[in-house]
Amino acid sequence: MKCVDELSDRKIISGIVSKIKAIKLSGKVKIMEVCGTHTMSIFKNGIKSLLPDSIELISGPGCPVCVTPDIYIDKALALAKKENVIITTFADLLRVPGSSGTLQEMRVNRKNITTVYSPLEAVKIAYNNPGQEVIFLAIGFETTIPAIALSIIKANQLGLNNFSILQSLKIMPPVLQELVLDKDLDVDGFILPGHVSTISGLQPFEFLARDYHVPGVVAGFEPGDIILSIYTLCKMLKDNDIRVKNLYPRLVRLEGNKKAQELIKEIFTPVDSYWRGLGTITGSGLKLRKVYHRYSAEKKFQFGDTQYRPGKGCICGEILKGKQKPTDCRLFGIKCTPMKPEGPCMVSREGTCAAYYRYRGKVNL
Repeated sequence: MKCVDELSDRKIISGIVSKIKAIKLSGKVKIMEVCGTHTMSIFKNGIKSLLPDSIELISGPGCPVCVTPDIYIDKALALAKKENVIITTFADLLRVPGSSGTLQEMRVNRKNITTVYSPLEAVKIAYNNPGQEVIFLAIGFETTIPAIALSIIKANQLGLNNFSILQSLKIMPPVLQELVLDKDLDVDGFILPGHVSTISGLQPFEFLARDYHVPGVVAGFEPGDIILSIYTLCKMLKDNDIRVKNLYPRLVRLEGNKKAQELIKEIFTPVDSYWRGLGTITGSGLKLRKVYHRYSAEKKFQFGDTQYRPGKGCICGEILKGKQKPTDCRLFGIKCTPMKPEGPCMVSREGTCAAYYRYRGKVNL
């Protein structure tokens, strides 16, 4: 299956589905995907409807916007109220609610909140506005972290003193370990994130099979990629051939992107990090190394009460853990819609709630 067109071919996919159904599993198999793009593809293409009842697909914490806690948004809102501050952010964050509103709502009355496509744009804004402190809202996984690291290097090269980042950067391996150790969740296998793996490679995920006897496959995002990954996981479980396997060789290498990895290590160091719904996970975040602390918004500004407060009624946290579905939430589709989201799982286009809402009723490829 080397051609991308083949990965969307109905006959090929139907053949793989038949092979999945022919595998005699000892019981129900629970497979978790931990990438928002996989989530959207699964729902868009009606993949769940193709599988036998013995296979359950659940969505994990693969959306960086979704796992960002309310308190981060509260900090961003507090910074936006300060004089001579420009907030720069990816558009996805604008509608994520904090405890006192959203950046989108604040943006109506304030002109100091702007969207960018790259953190390097934020550096350019800082260069062109020397009298303003330009703060980039730095969230994301391994995929976006190298670009954020580059922005720090560029700001340093330019000698900027008016650029900083508000950090909520996260890495995937520690949260996967947390999920494996959750006996209530009891995941049998993982569809591993393709985008993240282009940076990290396979090696950071090999502990799943080695230490916990849980298989994983790195997969692309076409329907055939995902169906093939499900077949491969089921075959591994049946044959007791537990490994972490690369099914996305088009872009992913065993060692990953070494230059990007070195860049991340140069600028950042691991830190414990709070994940919405999962709590604080040891070593799952990144913070600026001491030599770059002058680019930390947390170091430049004082914040008041930073205690985490879960949103009322929203069960996004439980959905991120795969323990509940969006349809279990009393707000879903009523008070919480893409036009008026109550939680981040509905805000982000890669959020599980957004996928459920957009593609509910989708059955066939």
